[in-house]
Amino acid sequence: MSDLYDCREAFQRTLVELAADDERIVAVVNDSTGSSKLGAFGKAYPDRLINVGIAEQNMVGVGAGLANGGKVPFVSAASPFLTGRALEQIKADVAYSNTNVKLCGQSPGLAYGELGPTHHSIEDLAWMRAIANLTVVVPADPIETEQVIRWAASTVGPVFIRISRMPVPAVHDDDYVFEPGVATRLRDGSDVTLVTCGVLVSRALEAADRLAEEGISARVLNVPTIRPLDRDALLAAATETGGIVTAEEATVHGGLGGAVAELLSTEHPTPMRILGVPGVFAPTGSTDALLTRFGLTAEGMAGAARDLVQARVAA
Repeated sequence: MSDLYDCREAFQRTLVELAADDERIVAVVNDSTGSSKLGAFGKAYPDRLINVGIAEQNMVGVGAGLANGGKVPFVSAASPFLTGRALEQIKADVAYSNTNVKLCGQSPGLAYGELGPTHHSIEDLAWMRAIANLTVVVPADPIETEQVIRWAASTVGPVFIRISRMPVPAVHDDDYVFEPGVATRLRDGSDVTLVTCGVLVSRALEAADRLAEEGISARVLNVPTIRPLDRDALLAAATETGGIVTAEEATVHGGLGGAVAELLSTEHPTPMRILGVPGVFAPTGSTDALLTRFGLTAEGMAGAARDLVQARVAA
């Protein structure tokens, strides 16, 4: 089995390294130093870690103020509370005002499984994608996480980054370079395309392996940037393969699947299956159990791909 990594470790390690060369970089947290893995940052730069306590709206406002003062703030908190409690501040103080704030949604999706629906962050992609002027990024592994943090630190403008705590294998080579709005084709294929992001990318690769054993050629696209989308890669997939399966650790309404469907319905109508949490509150349970419940597994993706291929053959 491949080694598994916590992407939060790549986040904090990269931020510590960047801060050594850029005194403008600061971190703002909501009593979440531990869950954001920012203890080492606080030890290295105690005057550059601002803990506002459990006050997410203030946290985002403080981040915006620091950005207006010339700092590069990484505002880090559990994604359900960062995006849910401070949505107005994200909209008005960060995106509308075009402040240079890097919003880091930690432990998103179903990572807090046993803590239940209040802690499941399945709406964050839909909320963030709906806000103008905000780039939305979902790294798939520690290599991509590091690349995204480096890009965000060097880029002026508001960004939302979804940083997973669920252990994942590396799916990129060490020489991978992140580019906003650019998808990565991790596996070629001609029969169907699996489009995913974040912790599900490695599962999509496993699904493609299973399909290959059955004679089904599945393309795998990692789409780290939910806004803006890689239109060219998705339209090519729609044109060159027989269907699209999207899978995300989020609600099926308004996230990656919704974004892809919006594009294809107007540019190149294509048979699709959208996998995710199907418009319900996810119950309490382990992360693995919840992913299995909603078909967010290698077999779940392979099954959806089979359905598309079989429907095309039957037609």
